[in-house]
Formats: sequence, structure tokens, C-alpha cells
Amino acid sequence: MMRKHIWLLSLMLSACAVQSGAREAPLLLAPVPPEATAHPEKWPAPTWPLPRDAATEARIAALIARMTVEEKVGQIVQADIGSATPADAKTYHLGSILNGGSSGPGGDDFAAPGKWLALADAFYAASVDSSGGGVAIPIIWGTDAVHGHSNIIGATLFPHNVGLGAARDPDLIERIARATALEIRTTGMEWTFAPTVTVPQDYRWGRAYEGYSSDPALVSDYVGRMVRGLQGPANGKDLLKGPYVIASTKHFLADGGTVDGRDQGDARISEEQLRDIHGAPYVPALSEGVATIMVSFSGWNGVKNTGNKSLLTDLLKDHMGFDGFLVSDWNAHGQVAGCTNASCPQVINAGLDMVMAPDSWKAMWTSLVAQAKDGTVPMARLDDAVARILRVKMRLGLFEAGKPSSRRYAGQWDLLGAPDHRAIAREAVRKSLVLLKDQGGVLPIKPGSHVLVAGDAADDIGRQSGGWTISWQGTDVTNANFPGATSIWKGIDDAVTAAGGSAELAPDGAYRKKPDAAIVVFGETPYAEFQGDLKTLQLRPDLRAPFATMQKLKAQGVPVIAVMISGRPLFMNPELNTADAFVAAWLPGSEGAGVADLLIAGKDGKARFDFTGKLPTAWPATARADGPVLFPFGYGLGLADDRAWTRLSEDPGVTDSDSGTNWFARGVPAASWSLRVMDGAGDTTRISSVPAKALGGRVTVTATDHIVQEGARQFAIAGGPATVEVSSHAPVELTRESNGDLLLVATMRVDQPPAEPAMLVFNRTAIPFAALATAPLGEWRSYGVPLKCFAAKGADMTRVETPFRLTTEGAARFSLADVRLASTADVMIPCP
Repeated sequence: MMRKHIWLLSLMLSACAVQSGAREAPLLLAPVPPEATAHPEKWPAPTWPLPRDAATEARIAALIARMTVEEKVGQIVQADIGSATPADAKTYHLGSILNGGSSGPGGDDFAAPGKWLALADAFYAASVDSSGGGVAIPIIWGTDAVHGHSNIIGATLFPHNVGLGAARDPDLIERIARATALEIRTTGMEWTFAPTVTVPQDYRWGRAYEGYSSDPALVSDYVGRMVRGLQGPANGKDLLKGPYVIASTKHFLADGGTVDGRDQGDARISEEQLRDIHGAPYVPALSEGVATIMVSFSGWNGVKNTGNKSLLTDLLKDHMGFDGFLVSDWNAHGQVAGCTNASCPQVINAGLDMVMAPDSWKAMWTSLVAQAKDGTVPMARLDDAVARILRVKMRLGLFEAGKPSSRRYAGQWDLLGAPDHRAIAREAVRKSLVLLKDQGGVLPIKPGSHVLVAGDAADDIGRQSGGWTISWQGTDVTNANFPGATSIWKGIDDAVTAAGGSAELAPDGAYRKKPDAAIVVFGETPYAEFQGDLKTLQLRPDLRAPFATMQKLKAQGVPVIAVMISGRPLFMNPELNTADAFVAAWLPGSEGAGVADLLIAGKDGKARFDFTGKLPTAWPATARADGPVLFPFGYGLGLADDRAWTRLSEDPGVTDSDSGTNWFARGVPAASWSLRVMDGAGDTTRISSVPAKALGGRVTVTATDHIVQEGARQFAIAGGPATVEVSSHAPVELTRESNGDLLLVATMRVDQPPAEPAMLVFNRTAIPFAALATAPLGEWRSYGVPLKCFAAKGADMTRVETPFRLTTEGAARFSLADVRLASTADVMIPCP
């Protein structure tokens, strides 16, 4: 009986292709060499838990038979809410939307939860509006809820995956997933781009913290539980009737195995390594019926995965039995050989079912409609992609669920950041902390103590939460953006006070009363994706000031407990030598009190909890990615462990030149970068110290304060022309950054506006910088220009030597604090 239904379905799908008038043509595919061709017979074949249902298949076929080519293409194109409106969703029949890391309702990242739900209703209403004819198919909304519903103000933020890997607790993972699904449902969304099941092999990679561990077995133990917590039972249907959403394991495949840990790079490894390391977590994911899989930006042996048919179709779908749908990453199709962001039939022909074209969706839709009609994309392949998407939507129960605000859990704001969810997150923090050193019994800190809390990360919830937090990069947020959350400082203060002591916050360590112990909280600042790529495994120089604080406190006889906030293990030998105790806290999220739970004893003098976390990957002995190991995978002390300390070498084994994308910070150029003043006619002065004069005395450069003392440089220009630039003789590549929604940002203060409009030059590409002439005098502002603006005007993004050059005419006085890449700015400079 089943065979008969499937045979009828086949006839109906074939009829759709015939009725469209499309001719079948040879598949347009990117060439794949033997070393990038998978051999499915070598791979495991898990059992897909959701056999096709005849009634559902007939319903899908009937819908497809009624759809126009335009409607079909709409289903397979995903647009970002920052670039598409509900009206667009109706006009172009869009099947899916997403909110990128920095896209909020009405362009507001900080929009209240109710506005997200209202926008979900608006997109839904547009998608099912058939008043002009056509097929009404509800839209689905995907979001990066990668450590809780992290784009939403007030949500619970769980530790990022690297910390969860240290916890070694699969049951905890499933509880986190359940809580996350509930919080997603409050705002009307149905789909999370999680879990990340990467297996990082080089922790210079900026996404390494999204992976649970470098060990494929540990990652595999977690994956199925995370998918089950998000989606419910493996064979479950009508998910929207329960507290569930659909999941998306990512990024297929070997995004954590690229050369030099380069994001969006190439994994040059054997097929056996591809299978045994990076492919292993997909077996439990498929066994749990993961509804979607996101294909990686990265490639395997020179071929981008998004266009590799041997991986997507031959291996994943035909051999491993995946029967959900495949979605690409952000404009990843544009990186496939022969493709652009506007046109890439190759990825659909390779097996991709939904193309994430966040800001290029309209051009992509237009080209795919033409390519489906002329046979470049065979109608059978288009119909298969649409069928897979519809199948997932029917599994959700989307057609019967009604508008998002009418569904179960929608608008139940008491679930967003609910106390029991925060309790799970706090438990996860406790279990994720790894104790690397404890000398002299300083932990836990005794009741009645006076405790100093120092370090620049101590009272910063955004910093402790990391990237993918409200904004894409997790930057430009304050504690006020986290209602209900607790900073590490607040957690310590509460715990110390409850134990009869007192606490004092002094980021620079300048205490008022000599402490019995000091906790110094320091580490990385937030980043996401390629913004976090490193050249060496060490903190950027501008983040190392807390080490001097540790040294100062130790010299004063104060016991020091170092708490490191980071998305990865880094070379920390000087800090490990100096501190009496050292705790790797990873990126703990919104519940900073979980850190205090382990550091501070109860009023009875006993530890409230012990350290149980174990390293999810090896800890380096130097800053070299291929260097020796200091602490092996699985290392982690408990309070009862007595380990003698042998002083470590403090030689990082590398040159100190990694500045990331902060080229000028706190008034000082990064290593290998220079600050120069010139006149454009050959007179150039490199500013290495201040005060300084340039251009025959026409320009005076002095230090001025911004955030910290002398954290900026002021330029007093007596007459023009004059140019201030930040440049390097070691060019950087910003191709990936220009593809993403990143800005060139300069933080400046104007005290005397230039006599004539200034010009901003990026790598020999100039645009007007009129905003300086109208800037409020004496106030600091960050000014941003989308990198896409410069790229569109022909700037070479592959070799950027001068990201910032400001040219003025006449007298002016202004100050410059930093030049960097970021995702937001106070003032946007229009792109002419």
C-alpha cells in the first residue's frame, strides 16, 4: 500500500515539472576533485526515526502541484528581517526569515519581547494571505538561540558550549535545551540554529567556544540530548502543540578542522578524519531526527561544502538517510566556485534546500526563478527541496498552529528568564568551572573575610556572556540590558555578605581597605565568528592589564584568585605562576552567581560546592597552536586535591603581534600598526610618543583621556591640509568581514570642527566625512561605515593596509580613541 502511494507521489511530482514547461538540463555543479569527494559506503548509516507518511506525502504533492515557480523559489529562499518586510514576504512568497545577530524589530536590537512576537505575527499573516491568489504556506522564523534565547532582552543565558563541555553532564544539556525551547516559543519563533556540533581542533578559531569539546566522543554524547530537548521525542510530530522548536545541527562539515583555525576556511584532511572526528556527532543527531542541518561556510580539500554534492546529497541524504532540509549559512553560497551572492544555482543542484540570503535574497530569488524556468535548476530538484521544507513545516504542525501569538507559550513572559531556567543556568556555571591551580588552601574563601573583586571583567554581564548575546558580536551592551541577570561581582558580593564578610569592587585593584583575599576577573572581550580568529593563543595586549593588578596585589601580601573569562584555553603561564588559585570560567552567561557558589564558603566555613569541571580540550603550555600541552584534556582539580606547583616558563614561544581587528585602541596603535600624520605631499611623521609635532609644527599631537587616563590622542591642527592615518605594512584580509554586516568604526571627539568637510579614506577609497563638521563639541561618538560601502566602491578587501585615513582642510581639533571593526556605532556615515 505504501509503495502505491509513493508511486502516485512520484507521478504527481513529475507532472509538476511537466506543467511548468521546464526542460531538464545537465546539472550545473562546481567541479569536485577526488580528494574532496566523499565515499558514502565508508560512513555509518544511522536510522532516520521518521518514516514518510503517505497522507502527509500526498498533501505535500498536492500543494506543490498548485504552486507556481515563483512560489516554489520563495520557499527555498531565506531573508533577514533587517532586509525584508512582511509585504516582501507576501510578494515573494518567502518560506523563511531569520534575525541575524544584529537584526531586531524595526532595526532595534534592544526591542522588548512583545515587539518580536508582533513582528512574528506580521510575517505569518503575510505568508498565509492568499487574497491575490496562490498557495498560503506559513513562514518559519530561524534565530541563533545558541546559548539560550540570546537575542532577547531578559532571556536566560546559559554558558557557551565550551563551558558545557567542561561540565560532562548530558542530562544537564537536555534540560538546558528544554528551557531554551520554551523561551524561544514566548516570542513566536519556531526554529533555532542550534546546536553547534563542531569538534574544534585549533582553538585560534573564533567560533571554538561554540563547540563542546575537541573530543568527538564527548560532542556526540551531547548532541542527541540537545536535539531531544529542543524537538522532543525523535519521532515526534505536531511539535508546536508541545514546548518544542526545530533544531539545526551545524556546521556541516569540519568547520572546526580548518587550516590555522581560520573561520570559513578549508579543512585539508583525509576522509577518515572527516568521518571519525567531524562526522561523528551527526550520527546521534540524525538518530534523533534533527529537522534541519546548516551547511558550513568552510570547505573540504579546496571545495566549499555548500556546493559539494558528494557531501550533501550522496552522503548525508542518500546514505545517512537525512530527511529534513539543508540550509546554508549567511551568504555562504556566494563563496562557491562560479557563484555570487546574487546567483548560485550550483548549491541547489548540489543538494541545498534553503539558501540563507539575508541581504541578497531578492537578487537570489530573481535569479533562481529564471534558472528554474530555463532548466538550470531542474524542476525535480526544486520540487524535492520544497517538499523537504514542507515536510518539516508539517511535522511542526505549522499549518494548523495559527498565528504565533495564538500558540501555546506565546507571550508568557514569565517563562522568559524564569527562575527555574536561571537555576539550571547557575547549576551549569558551577559544573563548568575548571580549577587549574589552588595553592595554600585559599579556596573557598573563608566566612567573615573582606574580599576585593578586581579586574575589568568583574562587573560586566555582556563580557561574561560573550558573543551571540543581544547583538551578533555581543558588544555595545551594558548591565542594564540584562534584567534579572547577575554579574560575577554581584554574585560574589551577595555570597560574601551572606557569609558575614564584606566585598569591595575596584577594577584596578586600588582597594580602600586591605583585603583578606582578592578575586581578579579578566580575560577576553566578546566576539563572534571570524572576529574572534587569533594568530596565536594569547590575550590581545590591550587585555593584559589585570596581570599587573595581580602582581601588585601579590607584592602587597594579598592572596589572589584569578578567574579567567574566555571562549578557549590560552597561554596563561605568567598568570598561573602569580595567582594562588586559577579558575577557568569560560563564558558563563547571565548567572554570575554560579561562580561565587564555588569561590565563597558558607557561613559555617564549609565549601558550598566543589569543583567538578574538567577541561574540554587540552590547555596550551605556549601560545603556539601546535605547541606543547600544559594540562591535558580532562584535567581539573577538586578542592581536596593537593598538587605541588612547579613554576612555569613564561615564554609564549611566539612573537607578540596579534591585534585582531582593533588596530588602534586606547590611543595606541596595535602591534605592527602605526599612527601617522602627513600632508599628502611627502611630509610624514610617525607618532610613537606624545607630545609630538608634525608638518612643520602645524599639527600638535597630545594625550587625552577616554575611559582610561591618556586613552586617546588629540590632534590640534593649525592649518591644512592634514591627514591622520592608521596603517600597517602587513596587509590584512577583510573579505569575510565585508560580506558580513561589519562596520569600520572610529571613536572620536571633536573640539573644533574642520573648516571644510573632511574625507575618510579606506585603502585608497574615499567617502565624505561630513559628520565631523556637525558633531556635538566635546562629546565622544563612535562613527561607523559599512565595509560593504568601501567594497562596493572598489576597495581591495584582500589587502587592507590603511583602514583609516582622515583628511582635513584648515584649522581643526579632534581626538581619536580607537579604530576597529564592530557591528554598531553611534553615528552612521552615509555611503554615497
